[in-house]
Amino acid sequence: MEGRRFEGKPGKKFGPQPPVKVGERYRVKIEAMGKGGDGIARIKGFVIFVPKTQVGDEVEIVINNVKQRFAFAEVIG
Repeated sequence: MEGRRFEGKPGKKFGPQPPVKVGERYRVKIEAMGKGGDGIARIKGFVIFVPKTQVGDEVEIVINNVKQRFAFAEVIG
């Protein structure tokens, strides 16, 4: 495949900007558990890791770190 160029990373599905930003607050439901024990919520399909939560919890969170494919948040209130 000589001369073929890829723009962006393969598998990237959220475009140039993730749908959340640091400091934003959301009310979410924890859908699953991550390998490290953090709860997983989704905002517009984007994965948010939330420590100290369990599947089924409905919590208010604040985003504190955003990566290209996922973010970290903490429970507030």
